[in-house]
Amino acid sequence: MQKPRVIACIVVRDGIVVQSIGFKRYLPVGSPEVAAENFNRWGADEILLQDISATPENRVIACDLIERVAKNSFIPLTVAGGISSVEHIRMALNSGADKIAINSAAHENDQLIPEGSTIFGRQCIIASIDVGKNEAGEFTVFSHSGTLALCGTPDNLAKRFSDQGAGEILVNTIHRDGAQRGYDIELAQAVCSAVEIPVIICGGAGHPAHFVDGLSKSDVSAVAAANIFHFTEHSVLVTKAFIERTGIELRHDTYADYRGHQFDTAGRVSKVADDQLHELLFQHYPKEII
Repeated sequence: MQKPRVIACIVVRDGIVVQSIGFKRYLPVGSPEVAAENFNRWGADEILLQDISATPENRVIACDLIERVAKNSFIPLTVAGGISSVEHIRMALNSGADKIAINSAAHENDQLIPEGSTIFGRQCIIASIDVGKNEAGEFTVFSHSGTLALCGTPDNLAKRFSDQGAGEILVNTIHRDGAQRGYDIELAQAVCSAVEIPVIICGGAGHPAHFVDGLSKSDVSAVAAANIFHFTEHSVLVTKAFIERTGIELRHDTYADYRGHQFDTAGRVSKVADDQLHELLFQHYPKEII
């Protein structure tokens, strides 16, 4: 059985990494290359690079951006942003992407996913679904960066995209985006129950415990997040260590390891006791790699 994945998202708007809040407000973070390098070192299983300016500006994510991020990442890289043709997919893969995520174009062109999966293999085609809630509290699917409401339920659309040849389903939760209230478990499980391919849930993580809930209370194959991983150094490693305390096994391929540490109420590593710190004075450690 494959271990679940923790995916770090790099959301880019106007060339700058941002924290997204409800698909409406954006706080600047910094450079896409630096974010990729950090996530690569901090133990992310994959990186999802999203250019949210691409579709509104009627363009595709730039080759240069993909190349710069790929150069700083040695883990699987998925890219998204305005991809609407087989040539766009080819361009992204040739620029260093391992997988591509299709959102708005998948709703407009029923042949894009079948053609992409036939030519490049379904393992590199991710169908992305943006989901919010209407005034009645019902799940509503959106496209074009959450601005255009569509017909159909998230689970039915996921099934359709799976039947067309998508290798994975990415569910972006608009009503939880940046809210730090946790993943929408009901939505995640509804989509998981509709398909037999891996499902990734994204939107709402604000505490390591939210990742635990996402993995233990639904059948998702991966949990993705952006904002929470920009707050502190080693954020992905700390989150993974917190998750593993609950018995969920994850990949650990980095030098630093926070398993066995205690955590405070915010989910951060607690201060080591003074007597333990004193003992470290007499232990040799090779040069730290972070």
